[in-house]
Order: sequence, then structure tokens, then C-alpha cells
Amino acid sequence: MSRVRPGVEVRRDWGSDDTGASILHVDMDAFFASVEIARRPHLRGRPVVVGGKERSVVLAATYEARAFGVHSAMPMARALRLCPHAVVIPPDHRTYREVSRQVMAVLAEVTPLVEQISVDEAFLDVAGARRRLGPSSHIAERIRTQVRERHGITCSVGVAANKFVAKLASTFAKPDGLLLVPREATVPFLRTLPVESLWGVGEQTRAALARWGITTVAELADSDVALVQRAVGAAAGAHLHDLAWGRDPRPVRPGRTEKSIGAESTFGRDQRDMDVVEARLRELADECGARLRKQGLVARTVSVKVRTSDFRTLTRSRTLTSPTDVGREMFLVGRELLAAVDLRGLAVRLVGIRGEGLSSAAATPVQPTFDELALGGQAEAPGSVRAAAEQAMDEVRERFGSAAIAAGVIPERRQGPSTTHLASGQLS
Repeated sequence: MSRVRPGVEVRRDWGSDDTGASILHVDMDAFFASVEIARRPHLRGRPVVVGGKERSVVLAATYEARAFGVHSAMPMARALRLCPHAVVIPPDHRTYREVSRQVMAVLAEVTPLVEQISVDEAFLDVAGARRRLGPSSHIAERIRTQVRERHGITCSVGVAANKFVAKLASTFAKPDGLLLVPREATVPFLRTLPVESLWGVGEQTRAALARWGITTVAELADSDVALVQRAVGAAAGAHLHDLAWGRDPRPVRPGRTEKSIGAESTFGRDQRDMDVVEARLRELADECGARLRKQGLVARTVSVKVRTSDFRTLTRSRTLTSPTDVGREMFLVGRELLAAVDLRGLAVRLVGIRGEGLSSAAATPVQPTFDELALGGQAEAPGSVRAAAEQAMDEVRERFGSAAIAAGVIPERRQGPSTTHLASGQLS
């Protein structure tokens, strides 16, 4: 992801010839916050922050809140100190996913070559759509208009000859704008930028380049590639030198492949009772399992994240012998991983669980469990016996709401690191 120094300004007019610029990057503006404003029009123009209570972090902030220094991933307590009159709205991820799906459907009306890279952004290749819909810049304006009219939210669009430059262009088009970088203007455009604008240049890489006197894209482009490689390594140096000259051959790949699916939760106060931590972990694993099943995916690796009261973050992971989409199975592995974490006697501030190494459930071969073999059944899906119960719970939640039913954790007196028993389908 590119990093652009705050306050960096670029020229807005690089020409109008979009003949060779068929790649669009569409990026929703402050997406979560914009969705909430669309649902609550009376908050338009006010500083709005999406996130949990004071101990959580900011998930999104309107530009009115950003004017006070509030930004995503900032601790909520700090955000409220910077902007005490901000309106804080708890996140509604189900709604965000649904709006995202509908926005992506708008893009699919333009071209089948849509590559969704996150819940709120996507690349499009409109080369084949220009005969039907007109020049690339007109298509970009059409998208912006339809997203605004249908969903009451705004997006910014970058139009360029490749994905890297299109994404940079959308960044400088924000908020609610469009920036075209014609093919012949690619290098001049890049030469106006600081070096951290390039993909892969974070704080450490920027400092390494600065030691060699390279602080701008122009300086990097004009440097010998061997010098850049000495500064940051052979592979990274060659890649950055290519980007500095606007070389990015990657095509737009239709569809989106999830890399992982996870959930995490910050406790209202630091938690020392591990039964409470495990119960929360069970809820999160159940949420992950439901999301995997909804998307027809299974996870081969389970990862657990723990943040202690001193803000130290620890992760542990384990690869499964057979991939799963069952929350209970994810929890059992996650509980063992949690027990192996050295908390150093500190309380737990945050716990999370994630399924990684995802693949299609339909295309993934699965070995039957002993339970399934004993019942004489064949494993048609990962953990099919337990999955059937969780799928039934999915249907209950879909009809009556997420709080209608839950898989509970019944703690007993602890005799070791892992003595919690499970009661599947316990009504809440």
C-alpha cells in the first residue's frame, strides 16, 4: 500500500487524453463513516467516528473529524481528546459488507474485469467497455454518479495506464474526485512525488533510501538500479526502480480471493479471567466459521492474536490436518494456542482469531472424522456433522438476528491450561 506524506500536493491537470489509460482504481471515501452518514443524513457535515467504546480503535472517520487529526487505527480515547464533540457510531459490519456487494455490482455493470482488493476498493480494466460507454474518464464519472445516486456515498477514482499509477491517482483525487494520468504523463506525474508514495516504501525503507540521498521518486528513478539494490536489497531495489519509471505489468484479475477471515474484540476492561477470554474467543470463532460458510471457503490455518495490558501483541498459529469452516473446531485449536501464549502475568486487553490459507470448500478434499465414519457417513464437507449444527444456527441468526442463538462455553474448575467444555447450540 502506498504511503503519501500529509500535505503533499500534486498537479491536478495532466491532460485529457485517456486513450492509453484504461485502468481505473475506485476507492470509497471514508467508507464505513459514509455508509453511516447515508443512514443518518442529519449527521452530514459533522465529525463522525466509527468504532467501539473508548478502549477500541477508530475504524473510520469523516473528513470533518480528520480535520482534527483523527484517523483510522487511532485509539478511540485519543480520537475523542482531539475531537471531543465527535459523534461515535458503533460499527455495523453486516451492513458494510452488503453495501460493498452492491457497489461492486455497479462496477460489474461496466465491465467483467473487476478486481476487488478490499471491502471499499477495486480495480477495473475498461479497455473493452470504451466502445459501449465512451472514454475512460467518462466511465469513471458514470461510476461516481451511480454510486452516489444509488447508495448516497461518494468514491474517488484514479484513471491511468496501470494499476500502480491508478491507485496513486485515486489517493490524490480524494475526497469525492477524479484524477486522470494519461499514459505519456505517467513518469512526469511520478517525479513530483516523495519516495514513500511507492508501494512497499514504509518507514524503514524510506530511511534506508534517505541514507543514500534518495528522498523523491525522481531521485530514485535517476539513481543507478545497483545503488538502489544496495540500499534496500536486490529484489526490492529492482521493483522500486521499475515503479519509479511507471512500470507495472500486472493485469486486472477478475474476482477477489480472500487471504484470511478473522474477528477480534477489545474488552471493556483488561481481563484476567481466562474463562471470560475463552468465552469471547468462542464467539469470535463462531463468527469466523459463519463467514467462511457464507463465502463457501475453508481455512487450513488457525491464528490467534492476543494483546496484553501493556499493549504487547502476540500471535500464534497452527496448520490443521484438514481444512475447516466449523467455528467449534477453530475454537478448540484457538484455545490451545491461547493457552500456549506467555502473558507474563498481565491481563488481556484484546483477543482475536483468524482463519488463513483459504480455499474453496467445494474443491477441497476432506478426510472423514472418526465420528463421521462411526455413523457410516461420508465427509461431504469439512466437519460435516458439526457443520450441520452450525449451519442450522446460521439459519436461526439470519431469521431472528445474530443474538438469537450462540454456541456457549461452560467453564469448570481449572486443573490445567485447557479444561473448558463446550455446549453447542446454547440459547442466549
